[in-house]
Amino acid sequence: MGLVRRICLWTAACVLICVASSAHAGQRNHTVYFEGQQNELHVYRVIGNKPGKTLLIIGGIQGDEPGGFLAADFYADFSLETGSLIVIPRANFPSILKNERQINQDMNRTFTDATDGNYEQKVVGVLKRIICEADLFLNLHEGSGVYSPTWKSETRNPKKFGQSIIADAEVLELGEGKPALNLAAMAEKVIQKINTNIQDPDYKFHFNNHRTNRPDTIHKEQRRSATYYALNACGIPAFGIESAKALPLEQKVRQHIYAINGFMDLMGIVPETPGIHLKKPAMQYMIISVNGNIPVVVGSMQHLKIAKGDLIQVHDIVANYERGLSVDIIGAGNEFNDMKQTVRIQESTRIVAKKDFYACGSVFVDVDEQRPRTSQGIALGAPDPNGRLTYRFKVNGETVIKQNNDRLRLSKGDRLIILDVIFGDVDPSEFVVNFKGFVGNHSRNDGEDRGYVIDTGKNVLLPRYSLQKQGKQYLIVTTLNGKEVGRIYVEIES
Repeated sequence: MGLVRRICLWTAACVLICVASSAHAGQRNHTVYFEGQQNELHVYRVIGNKPGKTLLIIGGIQGDEPGGFLAADFYADFSLETGSLIVIPRANFPSILKNERQINQDMNRTFTDATDGNYEQKVVGVLKRIICEADLFLNLHEGSGVYSPTWKSETRNPKKFGQSIIADAEVLELGEGKPALNLAAMAEKVIQKINTNIQDPDYKFHFNNHRTNRPDTIHKEQRRSATYYALNACGIPAFGIESAKALPLEQKVRQHIYAINGFMDLMGIVPETPGIHLKKPAMQYMIISVNGNIPVVVGSMQHLKIAKGDLIQVHDIVANYERGLSVDIIGAGNEFNDMKQTVRIQESTRIVAKKDFYACGSVFVDVDEQRPRTSQGIALGAPDPNGRLTYRFKVNGETVIKQNNDRLRLSKGDRLIILDVIFGDVDPSEFVVNFKGFVGNHSRNDGEDRGYVIDTGKNVLLPRYSLQKQGKQYLIVTTLNGKEVGRIYVEIES
């Protein structure tokens, strides 16, 4: 099949998908806010065949809590017999891509702020309007430690959040002539259902009343949260679902689903529940155009050959997941998501496909400085099955290429970025590249140090991890499936 025919079929398929979505608008609507921006917000409304209560589910308001946004994902594709759902799986997509709690400020402490500042405040402006559309609101989280009504240890006490359903009050007063809602009783009914699926007594759920309005509360910061806004501004029941951060991911996802199902049952919302299967994310191909020409299909691990200064744009990714996809053009794009952005390429690089913060595929971009920029053709190359381990660094803004076991000499005060490591036909995202003695993300020290600015003039390096513990020579160690496959020696001169 010719290239133009493939692109036409791809475009036609997209049109058919849009038409099909519109034809079923009575059952499922998908709205995109801030489309094309880094903080793109996807809202899914699922309407049942029979009218009923509306439940709002928000995940990913803090990006380092995947149990919540992966659980919310399942409900975006629901079909309902009775009632309605509003599902926002990824309220804070930039922080999810970084796998960090926040970028500019904690989004879940922004609900009393103006809505015309940073992107968190703008997203919250939309969330506040949507919250007031619902009859009940669930905010999906992962909490530190395990909540216990009494002090048991440093990790199990009343100040911890994990394994609890949180409310800002025990009772919601609805005003004159209306009966109050007992939030504690509602939560306890759901907790009873969750706990039938949890065998370990140490990880049973409890109700956690933050008593946020009370002057003696230990959680005054919650007065800026989404649930507090829902309770006080919208007058609806609101709960935080907190699985323990330390649990395995699939277990956290299941616990959130048990909680959501419990509240749906409480509200008389009748679903068709999907099964749970967490597949390993895998990209199949990207749709890429160069200099505004007809897009081409570029498979995983293929090489896209362009001229220096060419403009590339990634239009779409096809993977085994539909939501939470982004791309990162290493060293050339913006900080979060380069999907649909036009980016000028000055040197060879790699486009990383991501599912949330999981890298799931790569396309290589090879710059040929002899290739004329007026060329209309786009050359594609196959993955190289051979080759040697090659490192790409930025030192004070200049690209430096080193081979395995080379020495990288720096002066104290130099700014180093580990851009990438390439080896044959192995996807670079499979490697872990660790600068021994440097921690890029203190909240998630997973040993992966690509992309961070390492300022050797500041006290960011730990001398005890240097060779001879003198702070003069460090190792960058590359591993694949836990086994060391390469290293670079970094020498820092005073």
